[in-house]
Amino acid sequence: MPAQFTDGDLRQMQALGLSEDAVKHQIENFRQGFPKIELLDAATVDNGGILRLDDDQIARYTEAYREASRGRKILKFVPASGAATRMFKDLYSFTATYFGIDYKIEKEHPSVKEFLQHIRTFAFFDDLAATMEKAHADFGDYMERGDFATVINFLLQDRYMGYGNLPKGLLKFHRYGHTQRTPLEEHIVEGAEYARMDNGEVHLHFTVSPEHRALFRRKVAEVKRFYENAFNVKLHISFSEQKHYTDIIAVDEQNNPVRDDEGRLVFRPGGHGALIENLNEQRADLIFIKNIDNVVPDWMKHTTIVYKKALAGLLLDMQGKIFKHLRQLDGGATPAQLNTIARFAEQQLHCELPADWAKRTPAQRADALHDLLHRPLRVCGMVKNQGEPGGGPFFVRDSHGIKSLQIVETAQINRNNPQQEAILAGATHFNPVDLVCAIKDYRGRYFDLRKYVDPATGFISKKSKGATILKSQELPGLWNGAMARWNTLFVEVPLATFNPVKTVNDLLRKEHLEG
Repeated sequence: MPAQFTDGDLRQMQALGLSEDAVKHQIENFRQGFPKIELLDAATVDNGGILRLDDDQIARYTEAYREASRGRKILKFVPASGAATRMFKDLYSFTATYFGIDYKIEKEHPSVKEFLQHIRTFAFFDDLAATMEKAHADFGDYMERGDFATVINFLLQDRYMGYGNLPKGLLKFHRYGHTQRTPLEEHIVEGAEYARMDNGEVHLHFTVSPEHRALFRRKVAEVKRFYENAFNVKLHISFSEQKHYTDIIAVDEQNNPVRDDEGRLVFRPGGHGALIENLNEQRADLIFIKNIDNVVPDWMKHTTIVYKKALAGLLLDMQGKIFKHLRQLDGGATPAQLNTIARFAEQQLHCELPADWAKRTPAQRADALHDLLHRPLRVCGMVKNQGEPGGGPFFVRDSHGIKSLQIVETAQINRNNPQQEAILAGATHFNPVDLVCAIKDYRGRYFDLRKYVDPATGFISKKSKGATILKSQELPGLWNGAMARWNTLFVEVPLATFNPVKTVNDLLRKEHLEG
């Protein structure tokens, strides 16, 4: 039965920028589900789906980036929404159950034991000790008598340091002698190293949660002058939030809309795929995309910087070839040129020509090639599998029967199909979210990125709220379905470029400690 909405519901939707038809379509997606992705093969170095650059190519593409980026606007785009609560999941669990019996830490909370053993190592320790001192609580005394829960509460609770509800981007990750840096600052430093324009400007854009925007702005105001002087750059740092019109209604297990205690419909953010709207608003010739928590101290940055420049040089080199072919098509390509362009599309971009290609006239072939080439372009770094969760690179066939290279999440794959499971098992690389993008066409106009989304690639998951099971829906992921119809290249990048911080103890890995 179709959902029936009250006048109050309709006003609530209107305030979010959603139409009734859009919400009904969301509910229909819950009922029908999203089709699974059809994997054709894992993209690997051996089958050409992933490029492996040798030292000469890295040097050549790095130089290409230096030359071709002159006069272009470069932007670093960093998804940074959400609080760091999940980083401290184990610590929250511990404080809810710990009653001062030491053996339980070793047996039931080994990660908390590790945290406490190395607590002085964390970059935020000095702030923790100072916060406790201000409250007339001596850190050493509490540790000596085993009151570990209180120490952790000083770190997490809002009335003290509030780390549990702060955004990841504003936590102190790395120590440099007597100073510390947040991920926000590490991204500024990275930007100064590989996203610096020839006029000395560095543009960074962070997508943040509404409740955190003021905190980010305050931090930028605090550190901006220091990093401008340290790197002799002019920083331009901007922020945006997920659009409310990308929110998605929550439903119960029977796909009926869920309401809160006041009878209002419950809407949830549409996931990182909603950020295609934010990306679509950016104005730059070249955009680097990297997650907020994937940062390292300076002694580890060299490899990241080298490969970022090489990926950008490869993108600009490929973009130049694409633009040349598009102009040939505009000028009336000869049959020989059409054949050359077709081979380029197939071999360099892994595009699939129409099944009736041989029967088409030259004009029809030119139109098809123009459609294949005239798209946004991305180069994506891929890391060798190390058992990390997340999407990977595959050749797929979409719901329209078109073959292409895509980043596919495990949740999009039919794990009950032995053939699909075998392809998944054969994957050699995974997606570390390391992208360089070009969003302008050969005439200098910006693409409308919303036209290149595959809406059939969303996600549905279940979450518990008390005794109630809620179903939530996410839009096609930013680097999955939201970019499904972009032209794509995958490049192998070293594991040293991928050091995300998912739990607080990840900060104890050697990659995040002082060199």
